[in-house]
Amino acid sequence: MSALRNILIVILALAALVLSSGSMYTVNEIEQVIITQFGKPVGEPIADAGLKLKVPLIQDVNRIERRILEWDGATTDMPTKDKLYVSVDLFARWRITDPMQYFLRLRDERSAQSRLDDILGSETRSAVAKHELIEIIRTTKDRTPLQDESLQNAGSSVGVLVPIKKGREAIEREIYEAAAPKVGVFGIELLDIRFKRINYNESVQPKIYDRMISERRQIAEQFRSQGNGEAARINGNRERDLLRIQSEAYRKVEEIRGEADARATEIYASAYNQSPAAVSFYEFTRTMEVYKSVITTNTTLILSTESDLFKFLKGVEPDQ
Repeated sequence: MSALRNILIVILALAALVLSSGSMYTVNEIEQVIITQFGKPVGEPIADAGLKLKVPLIQDVNRIERRILEWDGATTDMPTKDKLYVSVDLFARWRITDPMQYFLRLRDERSAQSRLDDILGSETRSAVAKHELIEIIRTTKDRTPLQDESLQNAGSSVGVLVPIKKGREAIEREIYEAAAPKVGVFGIELLDIRFKRINYNESVQPKIYDRMISERRQIAEQFRSQGNGEAARINGNRERDLLRIQSEAYRKVEEIRGEADARATEIYASAYNQSPAAVSFYEFTRTMEVYKSVITTNTTLILSTESDLFKFLKGVEPDQ
């Protein structure tokens, strides 16, 4: 009997230990708990951290996150308003604000992520389809592209971006405002949603790159044409200035030469007009200079005997 009693005592002790351990649980600061009995919630969600009690065996502890959670959507191809297919990658932050509603409708985080995929993906496709690519890429509508002043003055449309009405931040707000009420019915608060990456679809990348190359070439040709025109204008101005400088220099030379000849004539006149002998000597020297320039070894002159040029040759005797 004593052995049987000891066995019963041990069994009762073990049962009490199991029941006591099954009736206690802890709640962390980063979670909230919903107690279910036979699968149905019992009481209000428990958010206070500490040691708690429940009915063992028939009640279960369901833990729900209180921290901010991440949703990272899969990269998806979708068309823009201007019929360009882009690969869009999104991310969002959310948290559970109504744990009871969340538990009743979704149960766990995997179901919540799946529902977020559906809602956020649908709203993103709708927003992207309503806007052109440039509005999705640009951060704000107030930023303007840089353009060379010469292109602006020429009125060229090459390199000019289309007008932006909203910008990427406004489109992100549109997606947030459309999706937040839809996820709110599941006890989820959508905190933020952002574009992580936007790339051209691989099928349209070659066409986009070809168009970009063509546009850059047009800009280069326009700059080259403007440069050639400017070079022609500069060369024309240079030739004109060179001709003007040469003309002014020639005129100045001729003026100086004329003044010099006049001054030389004046000096000669004042030097040789002092007496009849000076005049005669001047006449003789000038005639000799003329002889030196017109008479050479093989020169034949036919002169009148009354010529002024001949009178100094009358008395010249030939060499014996």
